[in-house]
Amino acid sequence: MLRVLHIGVFAALVLAAADVYKIKFDSTLQAERVAKLRAEIRRERDAVAALRAEWTALDGPERIQALARRHLPLKPIDITQLDNLDQLPDRPIDLVPPVDGLGPMVDIEPHRDRPTGSISEAR
Repeated sequence: MLRVLHIGVFAALVLAAADVYKIKFDSTLQAERVAKLRAEIRRERDAVAALRAEWTALDGPERIQALARRHLPLKPIDITQLDNLDQLPDRPIDLVPPVDGLGPMVDIEPHRDRPTGSISEAR
């Protein structure tokens, strides 16, 4: 009977040792995954920082001004190009009259004597 108990305890110890080894192996794999993810996050942050620096360089006003001078046929404004507002031509006539979509929905006939339908004037 004692021998069976010893074999049972030995088997339990072997199973416990195997379970501890499995847990240690899994935790080692998880630690490696965490280290890889941290390294990947660090690389991505470095890439984002490099892209932000490049964006800052590309978005500089001096660079944009130089590109505008080089590629756009713009000239500085001349004082003779300015004119008074009186000299502007009249506004063109609308060929299509504006559509009032709200007017037909508003009932103004019963309340003609009041500015709104909810406020009555003091008399």
